[in-house]
Amino acid sequence: MTATTEAQAGTGLLRPQTGRIRRAAARVLLSDHFVLWLSLGYFLVLLPFLPTLGTPANLANLLSNAWPLLVVALGQTFVMTAGGIDLSQGAVIGLTSTVAAALIATAAPPEVLGRAPIWGTLIAEEGGIFAGQVWVGILAMLAVGALVGLVNGTLVALLRMPPFMVTLVAMMTVSAFAIWLTQSENIRNLPEGYVQLGKGQIVSVYFGPQDRPEIPRRELHAVIGQAALIAVALTLALHWLLERTAFGRQVVAVGANRRAAEIAGVPVRRVIVLVFVLSALCATVGAILYSARLEAGRPTLGEGTFLLDVIGATVIGGTSLFGGKGKILWTVWGVLFFVLLSNTLNMMNLSAFHIDMVKGAVILAAALLDVARNRLARSTG
Repeated sequence: MTATTEAQAGTGLLRPQTGRIRRAAARVLLSDHFVLWLSLGYFLVLLPFLPTLGTPANLANLLSNAWPLLVVALGQTFVMTAGGIDLSQGAVIGLTSTVAAALIATAAPPEVLGRAPIWGTLIAEEGGIFAGQVWVGILAMLAVGALVGLVNGTLVALLRMPPFMVTLVAMMTVSAFAIWLTQSENIRNLPEGYVQLGKGQIVSVYFGPQDRPEIPRRELHAVIGQAALIAVALTLALHWLLERTAFGRQVVAVGANRRAAEIAGVPVRRVIVLVFVLSALCATVGAILYSARLEAGRPTLGEGTFLLDVIGATVIGGTSLFGGKGKILWTVWGVLFFVLLSNTLNMMNLSAFHIDMVKGAVILAAALLDVARNRLARSTG
């Protein structure tokens, strides 16, 4: 056998092996549970170096941080799957939490809010005009959030304005309006029924021997609280909406190719408006959970790096930045990974600047991974 023949034979032997490796890599990278396995691996690798990572108290803290972020990221998933992006979710959180607190607060100090434009109309020293009426505040929040989403969606759908520009302007305008309403002051003295939505305990789990009173028993709180029930119920409902309904298929079709969807008879404008309204409503539910947990309405509640966390968790989960691809399950795993990442970075005593740098790098890596997965899906399809 000549050298050329041997080389050709060697190449022929390598091709099946290379194909198997490629298919195995494709199964791993394209799996719906890829980010879950990544999160578990990350957790197990860091556990020996950060022993408190696996303690019941820290795990409870992880879950309590995950619920509000998950709720907001669910709405972002719909918008991104439809080929857009919503930068106004943080501003919606600040505005709706302020509106609710102004309406249902049971008292208000005049030395704090006396110069606010809402003083004497929506709120006074004895509280808001609907003091203590929790459901009135929640309905008002949902109405305000839906209005912001409706304006965003209408501008994008009817005027064909870029979602980035529309929601960027909404973020700036709505956030400034919320700050103006209270002159950047927080509104406290929220009703106990409202606070329980963020802190309410359904069960408490105790650890430690019952027959040894000298050994203190540890209590694990807030694993299954009202916030968890709200987040899980909303997750299941939106999973069904995206995966099992005609509307969900229309959202994917619009994100994949808007022109083709229009030709196919998909009501593109209506779908775009609805996904932005849904995104704002999810942000409003997040505002309920956040403000109830903090026991205050804050006009700046959704500012800072919050939007980075929402978009980062959604992208890390696998929802495509280019539209046409997204699943609620992916977002669940993305939120889990992002919360775990934030938790471990804080445990490492890194500064806020270093934490933001690492988060940015992770989001960039997730975007690159999205490109790689798309190419791999096309090559194996």
